[in-house]
Amino acid sequence: MAAVVHSPELYQQLGPAWELTQKWPAQKFGIAVLHRDTVTTHGDCDHVFHIASVTKLLTAWAVHIACEERTLHLEDNVGQTACTVAHLLAHAGGYSFDGDQPISSPGVRRIYSNTGYELLGQHLEQMSEMAVNDYIHEAVCEPLGMTATELRGSPAKDAWSHVNDLLLFAREMQRPTLISSETYVHAVTPAFPELAGVVPGFGKSDPSLWGLGPEIKGLKNPHWTAPRGATSTFGHFGSAGTFLWVDPVTNCACVLLSNTPFDDWGAKHWPDFNQMVVDCLS
Repeated sequence: MAAVVHSPELYQQLGPAWELTQKWPAQKFGIAVLHRDTVTTHGDCDHVFHIASVTKLLTAWAVHIACEERTLHLEDNVGQTACTVAHLLAHAGGYSFDGDQPISSPGVRRIYSNTGYELLGQHLEQMSEMAVNDYIHEAVCEPLGMTATELRGSPAKDAWSHVNDLLLFAREMQRPTLISSETYVHAVTPAFPELAGVVPGFGKSDPSLWGLGPEIKGLKNPHWTAPRGATSTFGHFGSAGTFLWVDPVTNCACVLLSNTPFDDWGAKHWPDFNQMVVDCLS
């Protein structure tokens, strides 16, 4: 992986974005912005936070690595009949947010589901004969140098990390080193693109685009990323007050971790901040 340079100039360039953070209700937070080969940070970037559903990005990457190793296959059936690994990665498996039983046939609706990612974790454990936390550590965290990142429970929502670690993963999501270019393009391209669905906290969209792991902005409005940002922007946010997004057009990525739940401030403050980041770098 090519080295990135910490840039005081980039920090100054993002001054208008940092000014917005002064109005945030978040008690503690850290931010990293990666633009091309330069990076800057703001806040407490060494504090280990619960990253909530940003965990799903790490789990998805581990699943893609396992598929390239031929330990798993996207076409593997998991859970209900005809539900595949690909369905579960893209929240198209028919499972509710946290219900054990399917509420829809696979490939019919985009239903955001922690259960789906927990089923993926179980399948990965069964096929690899490794605990899912060990697999994510050895396949994703260790090669990227993410020394503070740890899965402490559900592969859908229970990883802990700090901003400096997730900056390394954001770089991986810009320029992959752990998976092939073909797998990467597949992961960040809409899967089952015709499906309608609901992004928690932001409402229904039709279509509701999702890749094989990352959410894809598309034409969703409102949205947690930059409202006027590239439709190809992808990433994930977490209910604990966390997000990671990549904008391929601006060639930038942003990580936010905090200890203030999304419901208290995310929908109100994140879109303006993310738009300001994009505007400063455009």
